Amino acid sequence: MEFNKEHKCSDIMCDVCHKTFRVMGSVKLYQCVCTGEHPYRCDVCNKTFRDMGSVKLYQCVRTGERPYCCDVCHKTFSNKRNLKVHQHVHTGECPYCCNVCHKMFRDMGSVKLYQCVQTGERIAVMCVIKHSGT
Repeated sequence: MEFNKEHKCSDIMCDVCHKTFRVMGSVKLYQCVCTGEHPYRCDVCNKTFRDMGSVKLYQCVRTGERPYCCDVCHKTFSNKRNLKVHQHVHTGECPYCCNVCHKMFRDMGSVKLYQCVQTGERIAVMCVIKHSGT
Protein backbone atom coordinates (compact mmCIF):
# COMPACT_ATOMS: atom_id res chain seq x y z
CA MET A 1 0.00 0.00 0.00
CA GLU A 2 1.28 3.41 -0.84
CA PHE A 3 0.04 6.96 -0.65
CA ASN A 4 -0.88 8.38 -4.01
CA LYS A 5 0.78 11.79 -4.34
CA GLU A 6 -1.19 12.73 -7.47
CA HIS A 7 -4.46 12.67 -5.53
CA LYS A 8 -5.29 14.11 -2.14
CA CYS A 9 -2.79 13.06 0.50
CA SER A 10 -5.45 10.95 2.22
CA ASP A 11 -5.96 8.65 -0.80
CA ILE A 12 -4.52 5.16 -0.42
CA MET A 13 -3.74 3.11 -3.50
CA CYS A 14 -4.31 -0.61 -4.12
CA ASP A 15 -0.93 -2.19 -4.87
CA VAL A 16 -2.53 -4.54 -7.40
CA CYS A 17 -4.72 -2.32 -9.64
CA HIS A 18 -3.94 1.20 -8.36
CA LYS A 19 -7.55 2.07 -7.50
CA THR A 20 -7.60 4.69 -4.72
CA PHE A 21 -9.43 4.66 -1.39
CA ARG A 22 -9.72 7.07 1.52
CA VAL A 23 -9.75 4.43 4.28
CA MET A 24 -7.01 1.83 4.85
CA GLY A 25 -9.56 -0.83 5.82
CA SER A 26 -11.35 -0.37 2.51
CA VAL A 27 -8.23 -0.88 0.44
CA LYS A 28 -7.25 -3.97 2.45
CA LEU A 29 -10.68 -5.55 1.92
CA TYR A 30 -10.64 -4.55 -1.76
CA GLN A 31 -7.23 -6.14 -2.28
CA CYS A 32 -8.66 -9.46 -1.14
CA VAL A 33 -11.18 -9.12 -3.97
CA CYS A 34 -8.46 -8.03 -6.40
CA THR A 35 -6.11 -10.90 -5.54
CA GLY A 36 -8.71 -13.55 -4.65
CA GLU A 37 -7.13 -13.91 -1.20
CA HIS A 38 -9.25 -15.32 1.66
CA PRO A 39 -7.14 -14.68 4.78
CA TYR A 40 -9.85 -15.35 7.41
CA ARG A 41 -10.82 -18.88 8.38
CA CYS A 42 -13.66 -20.59 10.27
CA ASP A 43 -12.06 -22.20 13.31
CA VAL A 44 -14.41 -25.19 13.08
CA CYS A 45 -14.35 -26.27 9.43
CA ASN A 46 -11.45 -24.18 8.02
CA LYS A 47 -13.60 -22.60 5.26
CA THR A 48 -11.92 -19.33 4.22
CA PHE A 49 -13.33 -15.82 3.77
CA ARG A 50 -12.24 -12.36 2.63
CA ASP A 51 -13.23 -10.60 5.86
CA MET A 52 -13.90 -11.37 9.52
CA GLY A 53 -17.53 -10.20 9.26
CA SER A 54 -18.21 -12.96 6.74
CA VAL A 55 -16.66 -15.52 9.10
CA LYS A 56 -18.94 -14.37 11.94
CA LEU A 57 -22.02 -14.49 9.72
CA TYR A 58 -21.05 -17.96 8.46
CA GLN A 59 -20.62 -19.20 12.04
CA CYS A 60 -24.13 -17.96 12.90
CA VAL A 61 -25.49 -19.86 9.91
CA ARG A 62 -23.55 -23.03 10.89
CA THR A 63 -24.82 -22.95 14.47
CA GLY A 64 -28.31 -21.65 13.67
CA GLU A 65 -27.67 -18.69 15.98
CA ARG A 66 -29.98 -15.73 15.34
CA PRO A 67 -28.81 -13.04 17.77
CA TYR A 68 -30.67 -10.08 16.22
CA CYS A 69 -34.31 -9.71 17.29
CA CYS A 70 -37.04 -7.38 16.00
CA ASP A 71 -38.37 -5.39 18.95
CA VAL A 72 -41.86 -5.22 17.34
CA CYS A 73 -42.65 -8.81 16.30
CA HIS A 74 -39.71 -10.67 17.89
CA LYS A 75 -38.65 -12.33 14.63
CA THR A 76 -34.95 -13.20 14.82
CA PHE A 77 -32.15 -12.84 12.27
CA SER A 78 -28.59 -14.06 11.86
CA ASN A 79 -27.30 -10.63 10.84
CA LYS A 80 -28.02 -6.99 11.57
CA ARG A 81 -28.59 -6.05 7.93
CA ASN A 82 -31.49 -8.48 7.51
CA LEU A 83 -33.05 -7.17 10.74
CA LYS A 84 -32.80 -3.60 9.46
CA VAL A 85 -34.43 -4.51 6.13
CA HIS A 86 -37.18 -6.41 8.01
CA GLN A 87 -37.92 -3.41 10.23
CA HIS A 88 -39.03 -1.49 7.12
CA VAL A 89 -42.13 -3.74 7.20
CA HIS A 90 -43.12 -2.16 10.52
CA THR A 91 -42.07 1.42 9.80
CA GLY A 92 -43.38 1.53 6.23
CA GLU A 93 -40.04 3.01 5.19
CA CYS A 94 -39.07 2.49 1.55
CA PRO A 95 -35.53 3.86 1.27
CA TYR A 96 -34.64 2.30 -2.09
CA CYS A 97 -35.68 3.93 -5.35
CA CYS A 98 -35.90 2.86 -9.01
CA ASN A 99 -33.56 5.20 -10.87
CA VAL A 100 -35.92 5.30 -13.89
CA CYS A 101 -39.44 5.85 -12.51
CA HIS A 102 -38.58 6.66 -8.86
CA LYS A 103 -40.92 4.00 -7.44
CA MET A 104 -39.87 3.27 -3.85
CA PHE A 105 -39.02 -0.15 -2.33
CA ARG A 106 -38.14 -1.60 1.07
CA ASP A 107 -35.00 -3.43 -0.12
CA MET A 108 -32.46 -3.18 -2.93
CA GLY A 109 -33.21 -6.72 -4.17
CA SER A 110 -36.79 -5.68 -4.95
CA VAL A 111 -35.54 -2.64 -6.88
CA LYS A 112 -33.22 -4.81 -8.97
CA LEU A 113 -35.95 -7.35 -9.68
CA TYR A 114 -38.41 -4.57 -10.59
CA GLN A 115 -35.90 -2.99 -12.97
CA CYS A 116 -35.27 -6.34 -14.67
CA VAL A 117 -39.00 -6.83 -15.17
CA GLN A 118 -39.38 -3.28 -16.53
CA THR A 119 -36.48 -3.64 -18.98
CA GLY A 120 -37.14 -7.26 -19.91
CA GLU A 121 -33.64 -8.18 -18.76
CA ARG A 122 -33.22 -11.83 -17.91
CA ILE A 123 -31.96 -12.57 -14.43
CA ALA A 124 -30.49 -15.69 -12.93
CA VAL A 125 -32.73 -16.94 -10.16
CA MET A 126 -31.40 -19.38 -7.62
CA CYS A 127 -33.98 -21.86 -6.39
CA VAL A 128 -33.62 -23.18 -2.89
CA ILE A 129 -35.47 -26.42 -2.31
CA LYS A 130 -35.99 -27.53 1.26
CA HIS A 131 -35.06 -31.16 1.62
CA SER A 132 -37.36 -33.03 4.00
CA GLY A 133 -34.82 -35.76 4.57
CA THR A 134 -36.93 -38.43 2.90
